[in-house]
Amino acid sequence: MTTFTTGTLATDTIAFELDGQTVEAAPGETILLAARRAGVDIPHLCYTDGLRADGNCRACVVEIDGERVLAPSCCRAPKPGMKVKATSDRARASQRMVLELLRADVAPETEKVDSELAHWCDELGVGASRFAPREQPAADISHPGIAVNLAACIQCNRCVRACREEQVNDVIGYAHRGEASKIVFDLDVSMGSSTCVGCGECVQACPTGALLPATVSANAAVAEATAARYVPTRKVDSLCPFCGVGCQLTYHVAGEGAAQKIVFAEGRDGPANAGRLCVKGRYGFTYSRNRERLTVPLIRKPGIPKGVNLDPANPLAAFREASWEEALDFAAAGLARIKRAHGPHALAGFGSAKGSNEEAYLFQKLVRTGFGTHNVDHCTRLCHASSVAALLEGIGSGAVSNPVRDVEFADLMIVIGANPAANHPVAASFIKNAAERGSKLVMMDPRQTPLARHAWRTLQFRPDADVALLLSMACVIIEEGLTDPAFIAARTEGFDAFRDAALQYPPERMAPITGIEADTVREVARAYARGPNSIIFWGMGVSQHTHGTDNVRCLIALALMTGQIGRPGTGLHPLRGQNNVQGASDAGLIPMMFPDYQRVAEPEVRARFESLWGAKLAEEPGLTVVEIMDAASAGRIRGMYVEGENPAMSDPDLEHARAALAGLEHLVVQDIFLTETAMLADVVLPASSLYEKSGSFTNTDRLVQMSQPVLPLPGEARQDWWIIQQIAQRMGLAWDYAGPAEIFGELTRAMPSYAGITWAALEGEGAVVAPKIAVEAPSQPVLFQTDFPTRNGLGRFVPVTPLPAAELPDADYPMVLITGRVLEHWHTGSMTRRAEVLDALDPVPWCGMHPDDMAKTGVSHGEHVELETRRGQIELEVRADEGVQRGSVFMAFCYVEAAANLLTQPALDPFGKIPEFKYCALRVRFKGVRVV
Repeated sequence: MTTFTTGTLATDTIAFELDGQTVEAAPGETILLAARRAGVDIPHLCYTDGLRADGNCRACVVEIDGERVLAPSCCRAPKPGMKVKATSDRARASQRMVLELLRADVAPETEKVDSELAHWCDELGVGASRFAPREQPAADISHPGIAVNLAACIQCNRCVRACREEQVNDVIGYAHRGEASKIVFDLDVSMGSSTCVGCGECVQACPTGALLPATVSANAAVAEATAARYVPTRKVDSLCPFCGVGCQLTYHVAGEGAAQKIVFAEGRDGPANAGRLCVKGRYGFTYSRNRERLTVPLIRKPGIPKGVNLDPANPLAAFREASWEEALDFAAAGLARIKRAHGPHALAGFGSAKGSNEEAYLFQKLVRTGFGTHNVDHCTRLCHASSVAALLEGIGSGAVSNPVRDVEFADLMIVIGANPAANHPVAASFIKNAAERGSKLVMMDPRQTPLARHAWRTLQFRPDADVALLLSMACVIIEEGLTDPAFIAARTEGFDAFRDAALQYPPERMAPITGIEADTVREVARAYARGPNSIIFWGMGVSQHTHGTDNVRCLIALALMTGQIGRPGTGLHPLRGQNNVQGASDAGLIPMMFPDYQRVAEPEVRARFESLWGAKLAEEPGLTVVEIMDAASAGRIRGMYVEGENPAMSDPDLEHARAALAGLEHLVVQDIFLTETAMLADVVLPASSLYEKSGSFTNTDRLVQMSQPVLPLPGEARQDWWIIQQIAQRMGLAWDYAGPAEIFGELTRAMPSYAGITWAALEGEGAVVAPKIAVEAPSQPVLFQTDFPTRNGLGRFVPVTPLPAAELPDADYPMVLITGRVLEHWHTGSMTRRAEVLDALDPVPWCGMHPDDMAKTGVSHGEHVELETRRGQIELEVRADEGVQRGSVFMAFCYVEAAANLLTQPALDPFGKIPEFKYCALRVRFKGVRVV
């Protein structure tokens, strides 16, 4: 929940009297909050920070001179000279009566230990209630993560407001009349049967324990049915390990020593999440102590072939345990042997966007100075490489221009090629809040996703028609004189060439291609241009195409031609998929760039890094992810070091990728689980999860935040930075970093945009926005206010032409496969599918088809079909989904049992070198017979 921040009182404060003392309230501040700031606690239960005040419990009533009835202080503003009594006999008597009546409704055995009701009863001396209890409803344990026990409910409606007004999920309601009134889920069904998305905002809001994390339910029956009850012993503030939103959390930990475990998590009032969480952040923490966690180094047994057909049934049988000394010596010796025999470019490394900035920096430095090559990359190549390529080309920076929460200032929001409700749920909640306040939301995607129900307009264009659609919008803006000529003249170059190209694609001409009526395109284009403030968000539906860079060039052009950049509520925001993909990119896990996007091919840049690192560096840029796999398949890459990535699940055309990995002479994998990639390794090094490390992480908003260790390392697992340093030392590098703080210090010397950020500031403030070029310089949440960080300070228009996908449907493969993510799982599933609650919510692989396509084929919801492309086939459950366009199939890539990337094809965007995950030709079989 968003906490109230008092800050500095305004000069036009309101003076009033509270219990005989003069108190000053800020304009708009309630009596309750002014009293709290003055050190006077007034009991309250239906109110909590961040939620609209309802005033329905009446525990916070106060006496106001001259008024006949008592007033609820949570929703009453003071007036100058008002005399308020919060502790008078009359006020206290009423407060105690309300608390006693509410306590009568709550069965003692159902109330949580730290109940707010119990706290206020203790404060005011209210003991057992004199009133007869109500008939107690049965507990509801149908949801894997949330235990519902309305026997503890006082009907304060905080859960209703949290669900409907904060997260805008509209699941929880208040129904019936009189004594039958109660909290309900959807149309009064069980929590587990409802449309609940498991964000847990209701749990965090509940003051009594009527809603609890299932693992800490105070009800004996619930505890027995879910998990033993743990009493937390300490709290640790840290970060969420999943998407790029960068939510801050407080973890509640129980136990001692090696037996410690996280019991539950709560959202903190961080800049990116304002106390909110999603189902992954709230309940996904248990993977860190999953029984499959790697806790000891492993070396492949002699004579055990790697193979390409992965069998997860007994993968450990191929390995033997080893000491750290043996495993590290073996790992480094294999890499060094290949370098001696075949040269530095026969080696490559994949770093991780799940690790810290310090680990990313250290890993790329190892590849460049220890291996002697720039063959280093990470998952950004598979998600936003085309976005970064276009942004660097067009505006000189690969990062977002404005934070997500700038939607507060936006009049119009475009979300294209993204599903924030599943991939960035907390960000989606702020977008929904803005839409509720009146901002226009435009959803543009081949698939209609949950956020579309909040949209002003939904443009469900045909797959692969995004460039055509964006050019038609640009054409309208130019034709109708909606550009910003002053901005174009003062701050851009290349507009004439782009204008000439865009005018060839009016929406009337493009409608047969895009499937969107020309009038709708014109309406949206006008609204975007006129704003006054318009912002664009996009995801991998834009970037994962062979024309992904062209897509982003169009988005940049829309912003530049209308001047919709450089102010709050405007700008360009590629939503980052992993918790540190922005930081890992900043830190240099890119084959053609050093840290801070300084190009490898530029001699003066290379000279600076040679001086900093004391090493001679290769002159030519390295290979990207897919290029490395192709080179490995061809025998040019012979050894690899993979830290925290899982290319055996995330790469396109997996059979090819897995064969390439299996064919390596030496593969070192550093991870927390025996992933599909680790199963192919020669040596596996057990690493640290986010819950066990200290380090900095940079979220999608460019917010650099500090992670703190929550749990001890399990078994013999080690910190990632330590493992990287040990490999470096064995490859002849004289590294002796004492820890992340020292590594961060060097990182800031290598990266001008981080030069003003200190470790002490991160430890003290918890978060600092990059870029910050000097300690005394201000951070820049909104970039490009006066110029762009290009060579001449100008933004650049790049003309584009609509081009088809690399593989189009035909008579043999008549449908289109679209891949993506689902709410409960993340990336390749190596973490979320080992988190019990998340896997229970979505345990089996599935694909979505339009009901009309299913009706044509005779396939029913829940039956199994085979999906086949020219690269492979898988079998999985099919579900009816009206949001999927006719002629297409959607599926997630997190299920190893039905790995979507066995089907996807590796054709690359020529600029970003990103594979076309989002489009390939497909056919469907049912019971062995082709049906589509």
